[in-house]
Amino acid sequence: MRQQSKIAVEVRDVVIGGEKPLVCLPLVAKNSDDLLGEAELLKPLHPDLLEWRVDGFAGVGNIDACLDVQARLRRVIGDIPLIYTCRIDCEGGMAKLDQDKRRDLIEAAISAGTVDLVDIELCNDRDFIASVRSKAREFGVKLILSYHNFDETPGENFIVEKLEAQCRSGADIAKLAVMPKSYSDVLTLLNATNRARNTTVDVPIITMSMGFMGQITRLAGGLFGSDVTFAIGKDASAPGQIAIERLRDAMDIFYKQV
Repeated sequence: MRQQSKIAVEVRDVVIGGEKPLVCLPLVAKNSDDLLGEAELLKPLHPDLLEWRVDGFAGVGNIDACLDVQARLRRVIGDIPLIYTCRIDCEGGMAKLDQDKRRDLIEAAISAGTVDLVDIELCNDRDFIASVRSKAREFGVKLILSYHNFDETPGENFIVEKLEAQCRSGADIAKLAVMPKSYSDVLTLLNATNRARNTTVDVPIITMSMGFMGQITRLAGGLFGSDVTFAIGKDASAPGQIAIERLRDAMDIFYKQV
């Protein structure tokens, strides 16, 4: 039995933080036709979750265009839970948006009632986080607060403190992704996840070590307390992601008893 979250999050009958770690596939197409076509291709793969990386969408600066595509996307994917992410540029976002425009876009997406979770970064200022959190609570959307470091793996204490800070800021799910420079860094990420899960972080956790060296965290991270892993359906959204079929075959080794 893997280590489970003390507080599970349920979206559309999918339990995050339950007996099995879940698999999420990213949608990263640049235009609406490709995005909807990508969703059509990924749906038969039966991902537990989908994530629309709207920062990679060519029309990201047009709120009405994004809302139109969002509604069409929901019709394509049916009841698969959808994470809405407009990643900030300083943490790997594919577009640079004015923060007010970015907040308006995210809150419009929440208000539309067709997304289930929203991912924003802890590095946003308090007012930004508070505003999005309030809108998410109003519409029953779960809030993921995240931290990404594409340069290095900070120390174990730093990682645990980031996850704790996300919880203090109202996260329903705490997320952290870091880049290893050695296999010791990978162990640091796993140790921090295990420590957070068994001490101070009660909500679901999503942690990963990126790149080739970190791939083991995408397979076995659930044993240490991570509740969601990201795979490749069509295109990757972060370095080190593994094709969903291969990922699930490998994960069966760790979780098949469940």
